[in-house]
Amino acid sequence: MNKKEMTSNDRHEEGLIQLFTNHTGTKLFALTSSFPFFFIGTIRGVLDDYVRIFVETSNVAELENREWNLHIHDIEVFYLEQEGWPEIPILRENGGSG
Repeated sequence: MNKKEMTSNDRHEEGLIQLFTNHTGTKLFALTSSFPFFFIGTIRGVLDDYVRIFVETSNVAELENREWNLHIHDIEVFYLEQEGWPEIPILRENGGSG
C-alpha cells in the first residue's frame, strides 16, 4: 500500500489545526473574507478543521456570547494573544468599558 504524500495545502491545514489545538484557551482575533467578517473570542478547541470559539465580540451583536465553529479555511488573517505581545483590545459600543 502506497502512502499518499501530503500536498502543500494538506500540510498548511494540518499546521493550522495543530496551532489552534496548541492554543486552546487563548484569545483569538480572526478575520474572514465573508460576513460576519471578524470574531474575537477564546479558542475552546478544534474539531476536524473547525476551531470552536467562544465569541466575545463580532460585528454582529447577535453572534456574541456564544460558542461558534469557524472553518479554518474561512480564516483569512488571525492573531493569537501571547505573553509579551500586544493584547487584543476590548471592542464595545460603549467605548470598551466592558
